[in-house]
Amino acid sequence: MTNGNNTREIALDILMEITREKEYSHIAIRNALDKIQYFPKQERAFINRLVEGTVEYQLRIDYVLNQFSSVKVQKMKPVIRNILRSGVYQLLFMDGVPESAACNEAVKLAQKKGFYSLKGFVNGVIRTVAREKDQITYPDRSTHLSEYLSVYYSMPSWLVERWLGEYGPQVTENMLQDFLKDRPTTIRCQLHRMNPELTIKSLQEQGVKVEKAPYLPYAWYLSEYSHLAGLKSFVMGRFVVQDVSSMLVGEAADVKKGDYVIDLCAAPGGKSLHVADKMEGFGHVDARDLTDYKVELIQENIRRTDVINVSASRKDATVLDKESIEKADVVLADVPCSGLGVIGKKTDIKYRTDPEKIRELVVLQRQILHNAASYVKPGGVLIYSTCTITREENQENIQWFLENYPYELESLDPYLCEELHNEDTKKGYLQLLPGIHKTDGFFLARLRKTEGEESKEKQEQ
Repeated sequence: MTNGNNTREIALDILMEITREKEYSHIAIRNALDKIQYFPKQERAFINRLVEGTVEYQLRIDYVLNQFSSVKVQKMKPVIRNILRSGVYQLLFMDGVPESAACNEAVKLAQKKGFYSLKGFVNGVIRTVAREKDQITYPDRSTHLSEYLSVYYSMPSWLVERWLGEYGPQVTENMLQDFLKDRPTTIRCQLHRMNPELTIKSLQEQGVKVEKAPYLPYAWYLSEYSHLAGLKSFVMGRFVVQDVSSMLVGEAADVKKGDYVIDLCAAPGGKSLHVADKMEGFGHVDARDLTDYKVELIQENIRRTDVINVSASRKDATVLDKESIEKADVVLADVPCSGLGVIGKKTDIKYRTDPEKIRELVVLQRQILHNAASYVKPGGVLIYSTCTITREENQENIQWFLENYPYELESLDPYLCEELHNEDTKKGYLQLLPGIHKTDGFFLARLRKTEGEESKEKQEQ
């Protein structure tokens, strides 16, 4: 067995990689846990929760530290800052960790990392927080709602203010609460040549907790497992990890056997494999992405699932592929976006995005849409999607597209369960919101190319 200090040291090293090396938290955690598969399941789970939670609640933790520390958080040495952040997270959010353990292990870590002279400071801050945590004060929500929501739910204030303006207090707080909830792994059972009942049975036999996910019959939640690659059904390619919101793209595409589908930004391949599964081995899915690394991710999933009608290739979606013009029955454009809908899974997205980056992304998205428009056959379908909740990247992009290209929205209602039907889905698009819907935040639109017309942009050139 490893000791408590060792697991906390691994967590600290991951936190340093995230904060100093600017690695995304979900990638840093995954890479670290892959190296310690021999650790007991409980210890791996402890490391995962400690890192994720410390990053997730960073703004709130820093607010607390600044109440009790003589040195403000931003003035602390980076290693000490992360030791204290993780220590405070244990005190405030991990009931199973004794206060003495959180304090003593933090002091040991400071010494082990060469900060012997600061062990008294670490000890004093952690013990003070432990002693006075019931007296922590937060901004007054009745007079400073935006500030309160920002601190309490650890969300940058500019995002809170934006959402309050767009959605109002109740929906905003629902979203903020949802972002902080624990999330099981969502999977889509392969249906072609597979019996989903056998998939579920195999998972349960390995001790995995399996629960039904909403909206789709082949979507399930998995929890209480140690390592995905240790599950027989995963190795055999019987399921794909994919959020329900992403699966709705496959439903909205309504592919037919024999269709030629282009997936422009396909990695890691969930949507490509989904539509291929729906075509039951017929037709072809041309899965593309920008880098060799992303293409390899798609190819790994193709090999694992043994799907025969998908190929992966490296192509830049912002560069027009003349050979693809008017070749596709269906084009999937799940474009790069701010990712604000998946903060619950990729916690540090909220610290890395700003309004300027969103504006830059809109330019990129429109360039991809411009090319995607030309790949669809007359009468074919374009599915536009993002995993974000900003109007600029979603509804406003669709409005711009309709004004400049020969497409029209088509109702999504025939392809969605009744629970998701609303006025927007009748028009042809759906904005999913975390805390309101039982999915990540996500947007999708179904657009039909009208026959025998050219885009206004093309006419002007």
